[in-house]
Amino acid sequence: MRLPVLLPILVLLAMPAIAQTLMDRVEHHYADSDGVRIHYAALGEGPLAVMIHGFPDFWYTWRAQMEELAKTHRVVALDQRGYNRSDKPEGVEAYKMRMLVGDVAAVIAAERAEQAVVIGHDWGGMVAWSTAMFRPELVERLIILNLPHPNGLGRELATNPQQQANSAYARRFQQPDAHLKLSAERLAGWVTDEEERKHYVQAFERSSFEAMLNYYKANYPREPYEPPAGNAPKVQCSVLMIHGLDDEALLASGLNDTWEWLEADLTLVTVPGAGHFVQQDAADMVTRSMRMWLDR
Repeated sequence: MRLPVLLPILVLLAMPAIAQTLMDRVEHHYADSDGVRIHYAALGEGPLAVMIHGFPDFWYTWRAQMEELAKTHRVVALDQRGYNRSDKPEGVEAYKMRMLVGDVAAVIAAERAEQAVVIGHDWGGMVAWSTAMFRPELVERLIILNLPHPNGLGRELATNPQQQANSAYARRFQQPDAHLKLSAERLAGWVTDEEERKHYVQAFERSSFEAMLNYYKANYPREPYEPPAGNAPKVQCSVLMIHGLDDEALLASGLNDTWEWLEADLTLVTVPGAGHFVQQDAADMVTRSMRMWLDR
């Protein structure tokens, strides 16, 4: 007589617990970068790995890679200033590269570490390159996704008509009041998964569109483009570069001669069929490449 009553209870007990999402499991912390609060999400224990997103994005872009790398590292993915839960200081000067490098240094200090594996995509890649060049003591190893070395990008802007044409968006972003043409929904349009796109819309609604474009106003080369002087310090640490070959914003030709600006070894992984957001377009390939390279 009791069996019908017990069956639902037994079924419930047999069901596996619903897995927490990454959003639920990460720790949320803040670093103080000369009075600017930088939010970051953290997962795992071990040597520090710092992940830096680009435009338009936020810490969550690294979700696939965080899950895997957290098996061996303390992985922290920051919201760059102006984005999501980080502070949004006013003025173009607040977004110059030295400030952005300072944010990375602040996150490393907040984690009480001396060095980190620094990983960057797009503008996060530019910040990662710059951290390795100008604060080499902070960078154990460097991983760059879809962002040529600054010298490579500068050369292509000066000499490659196709890169000049494909960078028209950046010139538009440098115009006054360009941020007024942006919206959270438009900025999240590149995210193909509808459920994930909701997270992006929410993050961009918390962000400053003007701050996002200040990255371009403060740091992106302006016309007339000139070849780089080549006097930046060489990168001292080992470098892994991963580049989706279908990227129209940052052409693969910018990768040529990267080894000329490095003192250590370079590993280059090119991914046919993947575009600018290679960490999501080819998430498994990117994650496995990072894993193998870090486990060398």
